[in-house]
Amino acid sequence: MHAIVDSHVHLWNPQRLRYPWLDGLPQLNRPFLPDDFAAASAGTNVEKMIFVECGRDASQALAEVEWILELAKTEPRLRGIVAHASVEKGVAVREDLEALAAFPLVKGVRRLLQGESDLHYCLQPGFVAGVRLLAKYDFTFDLCIRHEQLSAATELVCLVPEVQFVLDHFGKPPVEAGQLEPWAVQLKKLAQLPNVVCKLSGLTTEADWQAWQPGQLQPYFAVAREAFGFDRVLFGGDWPVCTLATEYQRWVDTVAAATADASEADRKKLFQSNAERIYRI
Repeated sequence: MHAIVDSHVHLWNPQRLRYPWLDGLPQLNRPFLPDDFAAASAGTNVEKMIFVECGRDASQALAEVEWILELAKTEPRLRGIVAHASVEKGVAVREDLEALAAFPLVKGVRRLLQGESDLHYCLQPGFVAGVRLLAKYDFTFDLCIRHEQLSAATELVCLVPEVQFVLDHFGKPPVEAGQLEPWAVQLKKLAQLPNVVCKLSGLTTEADWQAWQPGQLQPYFAVAREAFGFDRVLFGGDWPVCTLATEYQRWVDTVAAATADASEADRKKLFQSNAERIYRI
């Protein structure tokens, strides 16, 4: 297996920061640190990784970045950070972005949307204004949404053409229900916009955690490949969240099998060079 840049790795320590969402997931409610990731990914040739914010208390966003910077001193594979920023504050988020921009390892921002009941939350004027500010700092914006939020997210991407968007986890299609539509049509609409790429990540946790088989995931891979092409897809492990449904190696193998018919050049884009380009590492 050639070199992998994992565009979506989480690290957390509930003894250090507060992660409210972990209260309901005892299997994940413990520290997951670089050594744990090294053990989980042993044999997969991960050469670089992007840390993605982990839903800690919003007030601890900067503390999370500072902690990851500490870890990066002894984990050379940590090459980039996607930090939390409360972009819904509108232009007032500028102060937070200035603080993040002081750290060269911060490459982008994520403000979780998947938990919002209002499907159009990301289209509030303040949210759009906050996202627009990211262009000044050359920050990407990771979109972590449920499939029901795809059409609003597409409108956001359309409204802010100057920002590079990264769709996490295929847009969370309803894999367990075995449904492709309307997710597939909406994903293709989003992919028509040039300023968005898609992470091939997080699919197994949308399936039946215990019983999923690679064959059930193939239709979703096929849609994403056709929609985005190999210039705009990134491999993501979503570790350790993925461990609810899969071992890391099995996910790498699943993505590799789903793209086995692609050229070596295209596989290199997916597993390595697209992430390097998008996150500037």
